[in-house]
Amino acid sequence: MATTEHPAPSRLRSWMLEGLSDMGKDGGPVGPHAEPEPPHRGQPWYRVMCLTGVDYFSTLGYQPGIAALAAGLLSPVATIVLVLVTLAGALPVYRRVAEESPHGEGSIAMLERLLSFWQGKLFVLTLLGFAATDFLITITLSAADASTHLVENPHLTGVLHGRQMLITLVLVALLGAVFLKGFLEAVGVAVALVGVYLTLNVVVVIVGLWHVVTAGHVVTDWSSALTAEHGNVLAMVGVALLVFPKLALGLSGFETGVAVMPHVKGDPGDTEEHPAGRIRDTKKLLTAAALIMSVFLIATSFVTTLLIPEKEFEAGGQANGRALAYLAHDYLGGVFGTVYDVSTIAILWFAGASAMAGLLNLMPRYLPRYGMAPHWARAVRPMVIVFTLIGFLVTWIFDADVDAQGGAYATGVLVLISSAAIAVTIAARKAGQRGWTIGFAVISAVFLYVTVANVIERPDGVKIGACFIAGIILVSLLSRLARAFELRVTSVHLDAMAERFIRDIASRKIRFIANEPDQRDQAEYRDKIEQICADNDIPGDDFVFVEVTVLDPSEFEASLTVRGEVLHGRYRVLTLESSSIPNALAALLLHVRDITGRTPHIYFEWTEGSPFHHFLRFFLFGQGEVAPVTREVLREAEPDRARRPRVHTG
Repeated sequence: MATTEHPAPSRLRSWMLEGLSDMGKDGGPVGPHAEPEPPHRGQPWYRVMCLTGVDYFSTLGYQPGIAALAAGLLSPVATIVLVLVTLAGALPVYRRVAEESPHGEGSIAMLERLLSFWQGKLFVLTLLGFAATDFLITITLSAADASTHLVENPHLTGVLHGRQMLITLVLVALLGAVFLKGFLEAVGVAVALVGVYLTLNVVVVIVGLWHVVTAGHVVTDWSSALTAEHGNVLAMVGVALLVFPKLALGLSGFETGVAVMPHVKGDPGDTEEHPAGRIRDTKKLLTAAALIMSVFLIATSFVTTLLIPEKEFEAGGQANGRALAYLAHDYLGGVFGTVYDVSTIAILWFAGASAMAGLLNLMPRYLPRYGMAPHWARAVRPMVIVFTLIGFLVTWIFDADVDAQGGAYATGVLVLISSAAIAVTIAARKAGQRGWTIGFAVISAVFLYVTVANVIERPDGVKIGACFIAGIILVSLLSRLARAFELRVTSVHLDAMAERFIRDIASRKIRFIANEPDQRDQAEYRDKIEQICADNDIPGDDFVFVEVTVLDPSEFEASLTVRGEVLHGRYRVLTLESSSIPNALAALLLHVRDITGRTPHIYFEWTEGSPFHHFLRFFLFGQGEVAPVTREVLREAEPDRARRPRVHTG
């Protein structure tokens, strides 16, 4: 397209926008989750699983405590329900998501393909709001829990007591600083962190189980109290089902598992169109992670419920947000407990890094392509600053409290899982798989129930999700409005007949007539030429008609294919398909100017009606009063008036 001279950017601007031109090309993955290596390379699935694990497994830092607060003595039973839903619900759903979106796009991309026009964009923006809730609360909740482990460490509590908010803000700022410097997800670091963390948890669980076995009265005391409180097994299961939505944090990590798919090595014969090996190994990744987490969830909820006094789980208690760390210090001593705290802090911080990478992978994939974000939103560093500042705000709003953020986190997780379940249900139905359709429909109903129950029980989650949605939609629409007159055609391709027309008229004066196709009969083109000649007081009939058909006006950037045809034996017509008539015409004029070296002219007729009404038609439907908008797009794209194509309106 037209090139414009701009002053050399400052060093700060160049550093902030570094990599901008390389992001988002060809609609491929962008951000830190984009493929760091050529397609034929990668990592074995069990190593990539650790990238998911820093998000998924790190929830052991706070999940047992949240389960104890939600279910009390019933925590192990409620956790078994969570595990059943994980293995029979979330796991099959995301194994299917891996099949349908093998490049890390996730369920949002699956649903995007099913919907078009503005309703599709608004639906995606809504899901992005909940995804932002999920990832941002992962950052702030993980940082808050890491600071809890730091503050409650017996060796540091005297020095750091009362400074949890400050420590959490520092951890969030440190995370942002690392990404500003340039963060590459290191699989090796994730493997080391997950390996050490899970090993330490195995030690804590084994020691905890040993104390449970050797002190036989612990089990009998627990079972007696449980029976006295709930009566029979059916009542226990019923209560466990009711409190299950509060335990939904244990389902986190599946969306990240799909996001890291581009890192999975797969088979030597894999192609980007058919990555069969990558899909198979990602399914192994998801299954292994779910099984490992299920074992740990059941074991940790059991030992923490039986060995930790109930009052210690409450706000201000030593096990609040750090149940396993409490056991590590209590049963294995201060040195081991401190090592466990360091490991927990490290993996929680890295979980925040994984979530930040997820945000940087997700937002640039959609918003700039929709025209609903400025150009700099494709660059990592400006977005890191935005997300870090939002992280500060969320931390301040929730007072760096792990329990307070649980509802918002669970809401984001559940909405994404529910949307994934609905997406795979639709995909199975389209594939004619009746059994899978029924199964996924049942799973969808379960997750929708859990989501609604969670929202009713803890409305703070949907409130903050709604704030993210409202913010994203507002900023998106304002950005789209600000970029309304931007030349947003990425490339122009002429077919052989179109090239022939351009070569022919380039030897004379290049004159186009913008025509809105109607019957496309001979009288339509004859009358149009006569009208243009009369309105502009010009002779002759040496014109080429240009006709643009609007496809999906909600799309923003796209390439342009121009086809030429001769109608009724004499009228030359160029046909184009685009999301916006003025932008398509402006792009064509600039392209013709660049390939011929001559200034093209285009002729319009005025459209009757209110200018404001026509602008709304242009903004929403890509049409409206085409002539002045085409001229404005040309003016912004080509500031040199002498080189600008001429627009004539009669």
